[in-house]
Amino acid sequence: MIHHLKGKLVEKNPTHVIIECGGVGYFVNISLHTFSQIQDIENINLFTHLQVKEDSHTLFGFVEKSEREIFRLLLSVSGIGSSTARTMLSSMTPLQIRDAIANGDVPSIQAIKGIGAKTAQRVILDLRDKILKVYDISEVSAHSNNTNKEEALSALEVLGFVRRQAEKAVDKVLSQDATLSVENIIKLALKNL
Repeated sequence: MIHHLKGKLVEKNPTHVIIECGGVGYFVNISLHTFSQIQDIENINLFTHLQVKEDSHTLFGFVEKSEREIFRLLLSVSGIGSSTARTMLSSMTPLQIRDAIANGDVPSIQAIKGIGAKTAQRVILDLRDKILKVYDISEVSAHSNNTNKEEALSALEVLGFVRRQAEKAVDKVLSQDATLSVENIIKLALKNL
């Protein structure tokens, strides 16, 4: 198993990078989240997941270990393959996926292209307990964070902001401090809108 690659960044695209390590160029599939985190520097370090099938060996790369862990958890769900897991990580940040699963937020997961209601429910059903245990999130705090988020989003909608735009701003604020009160979420989100 290849744990990580550290080498020269030869090529960078939204779906893949090519990293040269010891004279060998590795084609590594990435998510848009990882693409946005990669700086245009000469040397790069990516954590990897090697998927071995009868007809191919496919490398997936991640800037953060947490993204790789979410990717692997998603692969453990029946009906979720590597391309769907990568699409999910391209549509939402690893933190947003983690929180959506912990909070049982079916609509957020279902909003991802290619994910239907049944698949979204299966993802939550299969992974919720693992997410709560691995990330040490209590169900109560996950629920209260979700309530604060919803109240803040409702308030921002009343102020005339589009829900999708408001949700991005609120998620950004909550990613920095998930314990904020509704008022503070709104204040900080307004600075990002």
